[in-house]
Amino acid sequence: MNKAITDGLVLMPTPFAAGLDVWSSGDGTPGSDTYENAANAAFVPADQDFGGALELLKTQSTQRLRYMGQTTLLPGCYLRVTARVKAISGNLPTVRIAGYPAQSGGGRVSGVPEFGPSTTLAAYGDVVEVSAIIGSGARGGVDMVWGAGAAYGHLGLDLTGPTGGVVRIDDIEIEDVTAVFLRDMLAQVDVRDFGAVGNGVTDDTAAFEAANTAADGRTVLVPAGNYLLNGDVTFDTPVKFEGHVTMPVAAVLLLRRNFDLPSYIEAFENEETAFLKAFQALLNNADHDSLDMGGRKVNVTGPLDMQAAVPDKSSYATRRVIRNGQLEAASSSSWDTVVVTSQASYATSDSRKLTNVTNIANVPVGALVEGTGVGREIYVRSKNVATQEITLNAPLYDAAGTQNFTFRKFQYMVDFSGFASLSKFVMADVEFQCNDRCSAINLAPAGLIFHLRDCFVSRPKNRGITSIGGGCQGMLIDRCQFLSAEDALTVPNRSSIALNTNANDVKLRDCRATKFRHFALLAGGNSIVTGNHFFQGDEVDNGVRSAGLILASAHTSAVVTGNYVDNCFIEWTNEQDPTPAFTSGYSFSALSISDNIFLSGEVAPWFSYIVVKPHGAGHFLSGVSITSNRFRSLNGSIDRAERVDTTFADLDMSRCKNVVMKGNSFHAVTTQVENMAEIEFNQSTPSETWVINTSGHLPFEGQALNTDAVMAHGAIRNSNNVAQFDMPYVTHAEGADRDQIHLVWPTPVKGKVSVMVRMDSR
Repeated sequence: MNKAITDGLVLMPTPFAAGLDVWSSGDGTPGSDTYENAANAAFVPADQDFGGALELLKTQSTQRLRYMGQTTLLPGCYLRVTARVKAISGNLPTVRIAGYPAQSGGGRVSGVPEFGPSTTLAAYGDVVEVSAIIGSGARGGVDMVWGAGAAYGHLGLDLTGPTGGVVRIDDIEIEDVTAVFLRDMLAQVDVRDFGAVGNGVTDDTAAFEAANTAADGRTVLVPAGNYLLNGDVTFDTPVKFEGHVTMPVAAVLLLRRNFDLPSYIEAFENEETAFLKAFQALLNNADHDSLDMGGRKVNVTGPLDMQAAVPDKSSYATRRVIRNGQLEAASSSSWDTVVVTSQASYATSDSRKLTNVTNIANVPVGALVEGTGVGREIYVRSKNVATQEITLNAPLYDAAGTQNFTFRKFQYMVDFSGFASLSKFVMADVEFQCNDRCSAINLAPAGLIFHLRDCFVSRPKNRGITSIGGGCQGMLIDRCQFLSAEDALTVPNRSSIALNTNANDVKLRDCRATKFRHFALLAGGNSIVTGNHFFQGDEVDNGVRSAGLILASAHTSAVVTGNYVDNCFIEWTNEQDPTPAFTSGYSFSALSISDNIFLSGEVAPWFSYIVVKPHGAGHFLSGVSITSNRFRSLNGSIDRAERVDTTFADLDMSRCKNVVMKGNSFHAVTTQVENMAEIEFNQSTPSETWVINTSGHLPFEGQALNTDAVMAHGAIRNSNNVAQFDMPYVTHAEGADRDQIHLVWPTPVKGKVSVMVRMDSR
């Protein structure tokens, strides 16, 4: 490439034959002395080697010769200055190319070299050629690196050494030698041409920005080196990294045309740093909604603090996506669980607070809380060291008073908990390969619609997805695989949980989870759980099983439909109620369980697929629908499909309302129930009161509270075998267990009837 051709630049100085008034004995700047009529300079028109030449007597220790014309210097353009010199008489001097580097206003550019290599003349009459290359970038072979600050130069040569010698100088030549350095100048811009040094110490921010401005759509090349960028840098053009960059945490590198993780890995070389800087750019970029990991695997050596990567933002609510890659936990002590034990007090009047917490400074935010009366998946949402108070994600069911609590801070591969709020964030087609070393994702304490889709959460040590607050509001989990690290353990020895939620409106759809302690604990309301397959069995005969799905809100308003519940059960509990005994409200209500496959094998007979576990007295069922499910036990029967866990309290079955359980199929289930239950009863001897027992017919061993119909099978006859046409009346909730109804006739009769009995009222 030649700028004299492409940009019409005039590079060649005026020949000496045209006059010496443009040749300065100083710096060449306007007003400096010239060689016109100088006693020590003359033009020789007919030198045998040079033709016309300048004959110069050296009278100064450094005799300067500078062209007073302004030779333009452009970023990315490299000029070679060449002079041919021969000694005529007197002392033999030393010759070097030299020049005055000028800023656009004419001032001198300081701190740059102003002369090239020196050559000493060795004999009279010998023609010696000296040259030097001048340019903006620190390239190999460039003798005078003037950087991007030099707009032009006054170029020429110096004679150094002893005075008194006479030399002749041929016309000085200046040529564009850019092509020597740039492989394809038409398609590529080199940051070094704009002053980038790449020594890891000099701040190259301005040079990078200048290269981006000049590129105008061409590719910017970042050659080998370590480039320190102390400020934000944005590239609107493609970038090729042969070297790498180093930036402080707060500085943003935005690659608008190369916005993908492979480009950031090229830029930073370290995969973890690249991932965090790419995430930082994603949240500081209005041009891209997603970061494509390009199928790359990032080796992660410690928890990725996602908010610390974006220190200028404590919350974010614009849709952003990370997709298409893998994060893998490397062996590191950074994954070790932090365990702290502290004494604290709890009062139901302030149900989400622990007060007077000793050693609170060491209690990590996001830690799991364990202690007497503490439910599952209770976390430290925030803390106030000054007041010694901890805010919890949910209340405790029976912890009033003072006790020692244990706080376990699991380490998460991707940790969003530093954000105050994070909304509409998506992770898609990403595998979290935890390798039984760490947990996967920790959500922000607040935010809407976190979305995980088509992802693999593989072998988490403790948790797959943890919500320590309300960052799970409206969360969507779609088509994900949760693969346990505890497959080889028996059920009682497992401790990991795939996910938990605290807020409302969660959608958990079409996922698969293998052999966790629990698949999901959903503590909010209005959740939809559909199309999932979660299984948790082991090889122990008559073995125990753990809950697969835990609904931890009494008034749950949840829909559980079309799932495959395999060797585990659905548990419905109010363990996050600070006053768990029923006083007012809807109690255990608004749950629909329909069209699910329930399967178990080699389980104890007392195992059940649907378990209600009240933590306080007085509760009842209200607005519950269990329909069209398939209950099947393999390799041994179970007693019943549904039951009440009375560890803490029983249900008040006299208060149940609007309970529907019908259309279900039972295989190897001894007690097959429905509501309403149709019971055939045969009274073989005449009696005024027929006692009909509903035990084994009503769900959850409910009470016989209502009868919808009584239908006779044939004639009702008296002791004389004469048909009677009287109607009976019904009394309900008879017997010690209130599970009988009595048909009362006007006279003793016998016969067969079908009754439609309910365990609820309407």
